[in-house]
Amino acid sequence: MTSQTLREARRYEEASEKMIARESRPAFHLSVRTGWMNDPNGFSYYNGKYHMFYQYHPYDTNWGPMHWGHAVSDDLLHWEYLPAALAPDAPYDRDGCFSGSAVTLPDGRHLLMYTGVVKEQQKDGAICEVQRQCLAVGDGLDYEKYENNPVLDESDLPEGGSRFDFRDPKMWQKEDGTYCCVVGNRPADGSGQVLLFTSPDGFSWRYKKVLAANNNRFGKMWECPDFFKLDGKGVLIVSPQDMLPHNFEYHNGNGTLALIGEYDEETDTFTEQHDQAIDYGIDFYAPQTVLAPDGRRIMIGWMQNWDTCGHRTTESLWFGQMSLPRELYIENGRLYQRPIRELDGLRRNKVEYHNVTFSDTIRLEGVKGRRVDIELTLRAGDAENIYQKFAIRFAQNELYQTTLSFRPRESILKIDRKFSGSRKAIIHQRRSKVNSVRGELKLRVILDRSGVEAFVNDGEQVMSAIVYTEQAADGICFFADGVVNMDVVKYDLTEGDC
Repeated sequence: MTSQTLREARRYEEASEKMIARESRPAFHLSVRTGWMNDPNGFSYYNGKYHMFYQYHPYDTNWGPMHWGHAVSDDLLHWEYLPAALAPDAPYDRDGCFSGSAVTLPDGRHLLMYTGVVKEQQKDGAICEVQRQCLAVGDGLDYEKYENNPVLDESDLPEGGSRFDFRDPKMWQKEDGTYCCVVGNRPADGSGQVLLFTSPDGFSWRYKKVLAANNNRFGKMWECPDFFKLDGKGVLIVSPQDMLPHNFEYHNGNGTLALIGEYDEETDTFTEQHDQAIDYGIDFYAPQTVLAPDGRRIMIGWMQNWDTCGHRTTESLWFGQMSLPRELYIENGRLYQRPIRELDGLRRNKVEYHNVTFSDTIRLEGVKGRRVDIELTLRAGDAENIYQKFAIRFAQNELYQTTLSFRPRESILKIDRKFSGSRKAIIHQRRSKVNSVRGELKLRVILDRSGVEAFVNDGEQVMSAIVYTEQAADGICFFADGVVNMDVVKYDLTEGDC
């Protein structure tokens, strides 16, 4: 039975979205229906469609009492909004329905698992959030909360586990029909750990073990865990809070982490072999994956960062979008990401240049726009004297530009949006060390109105950033300090039938 709280949210979002112009949104990235969006939730394939839920405050463009927004898609690029799925309307989640996941039950119902939040005053007067795991069951449109919620609480935690940092369950079903979920938790050492729980039916859950422990290596609390098998390896992705930089691999603040290793399914033992950042840019957090019907593992993240939320206009009626869906692979022991192949179907108006040699600033006829897909191949134009710097500048006019620049002698790629029109002193630059031999580099730069995602060397690394420059700034130019030889293939990206 739909609660009054949920009915009000549904009425509000239906009326409010009509005030948001379609052209103010990204064309092929999912954005919030109205108000505020953060983490992707319940990313699943159900009844012939991809379902994406998300952390949602419909009434304001700032974070507030968390609901679950809901949208569906056939291709992960064109989305249809459905009514909000969950609202904070029960005693065990009255202060928020936090992140979670979804699976399909054997009887065809859609099972959601989420974190219910209740604020509790402590003896010293501080207010802390007690976090417990809860369920809801539905048909892809309407969901009813489970009568025995919560299904996991502080009594299910291992010794030293915090009941105030116990969130973001990610479920999956094993081949034998049983269920597992991983949940982020803060142990006694103050950092993070990922707990593994199991269930015979998706409803009765019990603690199994600590799947992975941070031990203060990568930031502090680990949020939004996801665990899956990929190309013969076990992959654990988490979003650590309060990270310290490590060379060019990790940056300060909230970041993303992939741990790749061996997974023994008999004993549920995960042995780490490799660690890396998931995205090396400014705006990417809390990714979640789905196994597509054709076997692809596809990931979407929140295309924001908690430290950059001031980077926006105050008059907008919406805030928050998701990243491009990315196909995941393990290659050379690393996690590779490539834009989903469905994006190729939006390409139009191909413009192509080969062996363009230059040593200053150039523009190429037909290469401009804010919804474009650009493939670049860079080489040293002078084999005896490798160039000092290359840059592509986009979202550009007389006042504004955002730059992706590469210094081959240091193998450093940098995203820089300080001239994008922001009036806030927030994060505007990030750098990454990339693989390059004698100035050779491959880039695929995808723009969609308010954001950029740059895929490096066929997906070896990705750098993402939000760019709120006015849409009239659609210029693109190329710069070289030294002699660069470049191939360019540019496509416009059409919205198609949304």
